[in-house]
Amino acid sequence: MKMEKLGYLMISTFLLLFATLLPHSSASNIRRFHFNVEWKKVTRLCHTKQLLTVNGQYPGPTVAVHEGDTVEIKVTNRIAHNTTIHWHGLRQYRTGWADGPAYITQCPIRSKQSYTYRFKVEDQRGTLLWHAHHSWQRASVYGAVIIYPRKPYPFSGSHIQSEIPIILGEWWNDDVDKVEKEMIMTGGGAKPSDAYTLNGLPGPLYPCSTKDTFTATVDAGKTYILRIINAALNSELFFAVSNHTLTVVEVDAVYTKSVETKAIMIAPGQTTTLLLRTNQLSGGEFLIAATPYVTSVFPFDNSTTVGFLHYTGKTKPEKKSEITRRRRRLTAMSTVVAALPNMLDTKFATRFSDNIKSLGSEEYPCKVPTKVDKRVITTISLNLQNCPLNQTCGGYAGKRYFASMNNVSFVRPPISILQSYYKKQSKGVFSLDFPEKPPNRFDFTGVDPVSENMNTEFGTKLFEVEFGTRLEIVFQGTSFLNVENHPLHVHGHNFFVVGRGFGNFDAEKDPKKYNLVDPPERNTYAVPTGGWAAIRINADNPGVWFIHCHLEQHTSWGLAMGFIVKDGPLPSQTLLPPPRDLPQC
Repeated sequence: MKMEKLGYLMISTFLLLFATLLPHSSASNIRRFHFNVEWKKVTRLCHTKQLLTVNGQYPGPTVAVHEGDTVEIKVTNRIAHNTTIHWHGLRQYRTGWADGPAYITQCPIRSKQSYTYRFKVEDQRGTLLWHAHHSWQRASVYGAVIIYPRKPYPFSGSHIQSEIPIILGEWWNDDVDKVEKEMIMTGGGAKPSDAYTLNGLPGPLYPCSTKDTFTATVDAGKTYILRIINAALNSELFFAVSNHTLTVVEVDAVYTKSVETKAIMIAPGQTTTLLLRTNQLSGGEFLIAATPYVTSVFPFDNSTTVGFLHYTGKTKPEKKSEITRRRRRLTAMSTVVAALPNMLDTKFATRFSDNIKSLGSEEYPCKVPTKVDKRVITTISLNLQNCPLNQTCGGYAGKRYFASMNNVSFVRPPISILQSYYKKQSKGVFSLDFPEKPPNRFDFTGVDPVSENMNTEFGTKLFEVEFGTRLEIVFQGTSFLNVENHPLHVHGHNFFVVGRGFGNFDAEKDPKKYNLVDPPERNTYAVPTGGWAAIRINADNPGVWFIHCHLEQHTSWGLAMGFIVKDGPLPSQTLLPPPRDLPQC
């Protein structure tokens, strides 16, 4: 009975913690929170280390607000290193100063300093996340954002019994800062994580981790909301609950048409809200599991994290021996392995992604631009740079790994781009000459890496558009080093995925097959391995906005770019002035 009691205790503690983190306010529509970025001693997989956290919690506190709320989150830096927090997926309309990426929209928060992020939640509802946006700090500094809607959920079906947030993450036994620095110093790939986690807990398939297992307790015959968040640093993941069908009703805080599935693929930075119907009337215990979706040739964490969905009952639980309980759990593990796709199952990932469509109802219309004013086509590539003289590099063939968009590897400037833009002092900080098409045409996804020069250029290059521009961006994958899925995240705007395919984008033929009726609306999209994706944006949010791969290793190598939306003609269409407590570099 000890393990069962431990499971009840863990989920009860989690739900109690979630309840205590609901926002407090001095007015009905202002929600205030206080985040302390601080170290906390944490033990996982028999390893104890100082882990970077917010308020000593791992994962961090849930930011629960309502649609239409004004949010103020004071972040105090209690560590010796710089930090920032990004509110991933929040549009930050006219409040780019609160977006969070270091050196893009703000200078970092220095040690012993504070900064209050202020923004309004407008026309958004559902599940998002927040995370650190400085170096690799988001390996452990992350949490859920839940936006409750003004109106009832549009989901058909039963009354919602309760909701269960599940944040997928990664754990390193080593200090993550050390892992990052070693990768940058050697020019090689990063050391893979040692475990995946469900709400910070790795589960019983890892050493010393039986006690660190996430358990959700449910009643039979009910409907629950699962809020799935991928906060992993470098891994796209498959997720499933054994013996249960999942119904997708929302992605990235946008309602979708209902899609029933046995499993989902979720990339870092993405969120998926599911309905779970507890229809196993005989009760029992069922596995919750996540395992990687792999498209890379780089070393990866080849493991699976599991937790348990535990059914309660009105009758007294049957007494079972420890051996019986272990047998039942081993049986449950075999069923979830059958439910999870194979790690290399690109067909499943593609089919699942293609099934997601915007709800497109009268109440929640799909506002996809049917015409465009500007199209940007950019390659997304991994690169090999020649090793500097008198150095030893850890990449393939003794070279250094980098990454680029249109053969420009992004370099973060020493001061904030948004501040420089606002003050009209761009010289030496950034330039507006990002190439809007690939500098050279070739067979992007069929190239022979050995025969090509894979060196890249470096710079802080952006492009600029007028307020209200109907913008299309085509992300074209390449086979430099290898073909790979790339989850691209756009700050400050949602976008519509109007088309995608394998191979090379054809500007004459492919737009004729675009979905301009109910394409999925997202803030992060996994560009298919060896393929392309076309997105459309209503560029109606003035400011400087980051676009980057949400695999942190690739961002560190330079797989990023940015764009500027100029002020509109009306006062309500202009970037607000910077707040008085904005950090300085």
